[in-house]
Amino acid sequence: MPTIVVEVMPKAELLDPAGKAVAAALHRLGHSTIGDVRIGKRFELHVSGEVDAELLASVQQLAADMLSNGVIEDVVSVQVSGTGVSGTGVSGTGVAGETR
Repeated sequence: MPTIVVEVMPKAELLDPAGKAVAAALHRLGHSTIGDVRIGKRFELHVSGEVDAELLASVQQLAADMLSNGVIEDVVSVQVSGTGVSGTGVSGTGVAGETR
C-alpha cells in the first residue's frame, strides 16, 4: 500500500516558540552545536491502488486547503514513500511549484 507523505512547517518569517523551547533545552543539556529548531507536522496518507500524477495533484491541493494553515504554514513537500521511485512528488516551498 503506497504512502504519500506531506510535510508542513511554520513559515520561515514567523517565530516558532515550541522550537525555541526545544533548542534552549538542548543547549541546557550540552548540545551546543545545535543552533535552531523548527517544529512542523508530518502527515502519512496510506492510499489504495497506484499513485499517479492526478492523485498527487489532488493530495497537493488537499495539503494546501486542509492539512496546513496557509497564513502561518508552508507545505514543504508532498512525496510518495516506500516505492523506490525517485523524483515522485513535490518538495520545496509551497505546493506544486507555488511560491509562498
